[in-house]
Amino acid sequence: MSWVTSLARPEIVQLKSYEHATWEIGLERLHANELPWRAAADESSAGLNRYPEPQPRELIAGLAELYGVPPACLLAGRGSDEMIDILIRVFCRSGQDDVAICPPTFGMYAVSARIQGAGIVSVPLLPERGFALDEPAVLDACGPRVKLVFLCSPNNPTGNVLDENAVLRIASRLQERALLVLDEAYIEFSSRQSFARHLGRFPNLVVLRTLSKAHGLAGARCGALLANAEIVALLRKVIPPYAIPQLTTEAALRQLQPAQLTAMRNKIDVVCSERTRLAQALGDLKGVQRVWDSDANFLLVAFDDATRALRASRDAGLLIRDVRAQPGLGNALRISIGTPEQNSRLIEALR
Repeated sequence: MSWVTSLARPEIVQLKSYEHATWEIGLERLHANELPWRAAADESSAGLNRYPEPQPRELIAGLAELYGVPPACLLAGRGSDEMIDILIRVFCRSGQDDVAICPPTFGMYAVSARIQGAGIVSVPLLPERGFALDEPAVLDACGPRVKLVFLCSPNNPTGNVLDENAVLRIASRLQERALLVLDEAYIEFSSRQSFARHLGRFPNLVVLRTLSKAHGLAGARCGALLANAEIVALLRKVIPPYAIPQLTTEAALRQLQPAQLTAMRNKIDVVCSERTRLAQALGDLKGVQRVWDSDANFLLVAFDDATRALRASRDAGLLIRDVRAQPGLGNALRISIGTPEQNSRLIEALR
């Protein structure tokens, strides 16, 4: 057993996975207690009366090609949320192990930790440095109880990318001690390359990707975890046997076709252009204290009167996110980049 496996809960290492009904294309299925007829409204290609293929081979191959990793180093699930939950369940014992987070950041890291009964070690980002990572403090906080360190880059809700060299130094220092999990839900909106290219150097590195944002499939719920094949094998013991619904697989495979990938990149260009336009326009408005630089599909904006800004946006038929409860964001709101028309309407409403 390697040191990576030794970080996991012993009962998970010893766990025998659930044996789902075998998947053999070409044979008629009388082994999974399924109804032999489709529902009247079922227009799926495979038939929703049948259980979906566990970790669908075609989907895994397509995502592995998209993200540049071997198929054995990829696990598919219902968005990054499921990947976060499974990581904590596999590596954290209730009441004994901790996860480290760097707020303000994505809230599901802490929620999933609390559900599992894991402790939370909080190392705030540095707002005076544009919400930069406090590298020494992260390393100091990672005692023997910390099994997972979650970093988000570009970070939600601040929009900034984390310094790559700092992240890699942390990954190196944490080897044989903890896994470093990089959440790259918004990486497509940035000029940065994915940390997945470093997986071969760091067996404790885990990267989370999703089709929810840039690919426009938030409602389909499809995400991917990229990691050492040994980590993926452990997580496969815990993920439900039919985690990916058939309609999700079909939607994802359509989106992975060359024409759709080209269309996706064109939409990203529009989002990035609108991000610049919206940031400039908001920065010129009276009552706006600051618009933070963003490498994501949203902006973090501080207002003199955030409550008034929320009300003005609602009056214009637009919802923006109140993030003032997060550490260091007492007067800030998060604004997703919409269509050009929506962005113009928001500017006028706030003006």
